[in-house]
Amino acid sequence: MDVVRSLALACCLTIPAAAVNADPFEQVITRAKTLADAPYDDRRDALPPALREIGYDTYRDIRFRADQALWKDNGHFSVQLFHSGFIFDQPVTIHQIENGETRTLEFSRSLFDYDGNAASLPDSDLDGAGFAGFRLHYPLNRADYQDEFLVFLGASYFRMIGRDQGYGLSARGLAIDTASSEGEEFPAFREFWLVEPDENAHRMTIVALLDSPSLTGAYRFEVIPGKDVVLDVEAQLFARDTIDKLGIAPLTSMYAHGDTTPRNADDFRPRVHDSNGLLMNTSRDEWIWRPLINPRELRISHFQDAAPSGFGLVQRPRDFEDYLDLESHYERRPSHWVEPLEGDWGQGHVELVEIPSDSETNDNIVAYWVPDRPLEAGQSRRFHYRLSTFDDRLPQQNLAQAIRTRQGWGAVPGQDDPPPRSVRQFTIDFRGGELSSLDASHPVEARLETSSGEISNLQVQRLPDGETWRAGFRLTPERGEAADMRWSLTYHGEPMTETWNHVWYPDESE
Repeated sequence: MDVVRSLALACCLTIPAAAVNADPFEQVITRAKTLADAPYDDRRDALPPALREIGYDTYRDIRFRADQALWKDNGHFSVQLFHSGFIFDQPVTIHQIENGETRTLEFSRSLFDYDGNAASLPDSDLDGAGFAGFRLHYPLNRADYQDEFLVFLGASYFRMIGRDQGYGLSARGLAIDTASSEGEEFPAFREFWLVEPDENAHRMTIVALLDSPSLTGAYRFEVIPGKDVVLDVEAQLFARDTIDKLGIAPLTSMYAHGDTTPRNADDFRPRVHDSNGLLMNTSRDEWIWRPLINPRELRISHFQDAAPSGFGLVQRPRDFEDYLDLESHYERRPSHWVEPLEGDWGQGHVELVEIPSDSETNDNIVAYWVPDRPLEAGQSRRFHYRLSTFDDRLPQQNLAQAIRTRQGWGAVPGQDDPPPRSVRQFTIDFRGGELSSLDASHPVEARLETSSGEISNLQVQRLPDGETWRAGFRLTPERGEAADMRWSLTYHGEPMTETWNHVWYPDESE
């Protein structure tokens, strides 16, 4: 992860209070456009020496004092701040728009408690320490307590949770050249404006300035907390240099092992992941489900479309027994859905990046939208979309979902002449929608396509629970080639399920 970059309070980078009060987003758009015409300033020496070398244990002993929170006694929202230091070595500038006036929040030791390993830090020179980011609080789960539900911290990363959820995957403002040979560029939010909501308001506005070697950007976030947190995002981008691979609305997650893992994991937990699949609703209203994997090699998949209806990373198993983890509680991790609202989406593709990882502390899954047209130097482009949390199913999903993907060696127990290990038996279990109401006697049929290999032993059966249907088949690969498979169930020619899409790679069964 790149770090948050600072923004000096130079006169040319300060918005007059009257202008901000008129429309802070429009003013930041003007700033971003002006900034794009100037050379990029890294500003990597902003942090005081005392904070540059501290480790994780020291950083976690610095805590914001809750009694110093913004708006804590006025309305439903409050804001707490993060100290700079550790990997957050580029302070950001944070402004507060309150009662028609704008003021810059000044760093003070009195805002924080320094305990344990951090006890000696207040005696050091912390001039210029600033803030690393902030978090929003709201009475999400109980009326008498303000829960933390949205965090902006590090580069353009932010995380959010709905009611009864725990933090898992992250979102980002933008991704540039992810998984490319040139190396990824990490844009960063350098400055924020927090607009104080009315006392009885249940939504608030955040405006941000993004900066990067290749571009600048103005962002407006309209935040609506609740059972599912909704974040309406408007972004106006200005290119310093030509960007061939622009990642819009990126989501970053973790998949260590689970149903799609063909080799046994040395772990007492049956699953370890923040998300277990990519969900996409195409412009043709086809729902596609791609189970995630932890590959042996870097895998990049493209899902071509024009103006997609939406995409997201999903955590479908929602029971404790699915994970058996009393500390991480992966069953409470949120799913995120990106819904384009307007702007220059056009032709492009959803790109899924799966990175090999041997640790659940590493985020190894990334998904985002890539427009076909590069963003040329000097050009501007606007995107408007809605990002929301949910559990395992979206309200607009009416078809049955793939709830399990299992695979194993395609040999028959006791077979005298078993096939090679590359022959795979797949079972996909679907549940929900009209499919779950059908009797076992109803003629449910399968549609299966594969890019290579031979499919045999197709079976469609209702499971004993009376709600779940199992589709199974055997794949005999062709000359060690990858097999890109698509599977769905129909009833009288009408789709009953989303389209299950999975790629089998030759090395995954070794």
